[in-house]
Amino acid sequence: MSECTHLAELPRPEPAPLSDTCQECLAAGSHPVQLRKCLVCGLVACCDSSPHRHATRHYKDTGHPVMRSVEPGESWRWCYADGRIV
Repeated sequence: MSECTHLAELPRPEPAPLSDTCQECLAAGSHPVQLRKCLVCGLVACCDSSPHRHATRHYKDTGHPVMRSVEPGESWRWCYADGRIV
């Protein structure tokens, strides 16, 4: 995993998840796929494999750059600003 400048700017400890699923998918009647958690605010959103791509939209709307997978057995992080796993 590579480092990026955005990691140093993240809150410590990382925020608790705001929910256990993508609330925007639930509201739209859609099934979320591959959940991600924003490491700035704790929002849980679906990845780009989901029809609505709420995690990416969250980054575009807020500028919060780093998300972490919340799927069982996964702990990798993705930096949208750098476009890579960090």
